[in-house]
Amino acid sequence: MEDRKQRILQAIVDDYVATATPVGSRTIARKYLPELSSATIRNEMSDLEEMGYLSQPHVSAGRVPSSKAYRLYVDMLLAKGIQQSAQEEAVKSAFQTRISHLEDVVRSAAQALAELTRYASFVLMPRQESLRIANLQLVPVSKALALLVIVTDGGIIRDTMVKVSERLDADALYAISKMLSEQFSGRTLQEVQTALRQFAGQSPGDPQVLQGIMDLSTQMDSQNAEDQLTICGTHNILGFPEYQEADKARQLLYALDDKEALLNLVRDTRGEELLVHIGPENGIEEMRSCSVAVAEYRFSRGQRGTIGLIGPTRMPYQSIFSTLRMASQVMNDILSN
Repeated sequence: MEDRKQRILQAIVDDYVATATPVGSRTIARKYLPELSSATIRNEMSDLEEMGYLSQPHVSAGRVPSSKAYRLYVDMLLAKGIQQSAQEEAVKSAFQTRISHLEDVVRSAAQALAELTRYASFVLMPRQESLRIANLQLVPVSKALALLVIVTDGGIIRDTMVKVSERLDADALYAISKMLSEQFSGRTLQEVQTALRQFAGQSPGDPQVLQGIMDLSTQMDSQNAEDQLTICGTHNILGFPEYQEADKARQLLYALDDKEALLNLVRDTRGEELLVHIGPENGIEEMRSCSVAVAEYRFSRGQRGTIGLIGPTRMPYQSIFSTLRMASQVMNDILSN
């Protein structure tokens, strides 16, 4: 594409992203390219429409970018390199403020991203089939009750209340915790379940404690056998003019509820640091007017998850990519520590 056409198309996309209204040649000449006449811009816009980059809602209206235009726009952005935005520090601050415990990372990250951007957000934590026990802790709560905490090497923490013998005081529970940690540290959740069956018959530990560990490790093993997709801020979508029609909004919300379809879309980042599915590219009929922007983050044992945003195709891609890149970096920092 000629340089002049590229500059005109970029100006149209920028203006439509900001206003959500069709863009005319006089607007482009006045706001973006004063060195070009309105007549010249109109001729170029007609060519761009014939090439499939623009559409015209009705005869007297300006032009609207197509999915093809957004794809070219995004490819140009990525080719030039994503520039740092003023919002990156806000992203970092929002994440670090909201996330304090590793087990809350996924939920808090999705919530922080949705609140910060006003789009729908998601975080995918892929299945962790070989989590290993790092530590077991029994914390006394009352005379016959203790809090059992299991910490894994993947940063996943789970706890449950277990009944204990009334004769076990805090020192006895600490001794049991130490013994169990030494016995099970480094073993997978499945190995712990098998070992507990053998361990229970010959162990001086409380049978109720051992049953509590078995139940909790079984629950954790089941939970981590599947990809976990957390979605937040779906209501944010309703604030955009594209979804003011009730039927259109309803179809989109139904699509966002179909987690299996979204999982198939966001699982594979194709090895790219940043990726965006624009309009029909996402393969979900109800989301043809949406873009899904995805970034990759890393956590335990080199595993990779994805974090992303869902919004109308006129998303401000430069800002979105900058935000997702910072969010990914913060996730990497938190999960590596």
